[in-house]
Amino acid sequence: MALFRPRRDENTIETLYGAIVAQARLPVFYAEAGVPDTVEGRFDMIVLHLALFLRRLRTETGKLPPVGQAVFDHFCTDMDHNLREMGVGEMAVPRRMKRFGEAFYGRSTAYDAALDSGDVPALEDALARNLRPTVDSGAVLARYVREAARLLADTSEDSLRKGEVRFPAADKVLAHG
Repeated sequence: MALFRPRRDENTIETLYGAIVAQARLPVFYAEAGVPDTVEGRFDMIVLHLALFLRRLRTETGKLPPVGQAVFDHFCTDMDHNLREMGVGEMAVPRRMKRFGEAFYGRSTAYDAALDSGDVPALEDALARNLRPTVDSGAVLARYVREAARLLADTSEDSLRKGEVRFPAADKVLAHG
């Protein structure tokens, strides 16, 4: 039996990706944590949340990993669409998409290594390097990321299958800085 019916699968993928983007766009990241409110800053926040979400799915041995690939593919389609909407020329889109992929994998690897080892200073460094906050918010951003990873790890496979993903209340986590 397939995990998803085709239409339900599309809806679930859109719902999961929508939750990732909505969390990444929360104003508190830009106003309080100093992530630059630029195209690059918003991209990096989406990458952070997508990386955390995909990290959670990699722990599954069942049928959820293909969902992760579908969400990642949706991200790529969204980035391609955004580039074209911003007027990036047809010939430049593939190069930019390649750079996006490299950025995603580099950031994801750095975040995973720091989270796997429990190395908070390495996580703070990775966040500072990739998010380039305008204020010294490394400790609070690292606390947020660790809390997000914990909440995602506690999210059941059934919830994920239904398109339900939980992230921390960013304003509360970041306010305790």
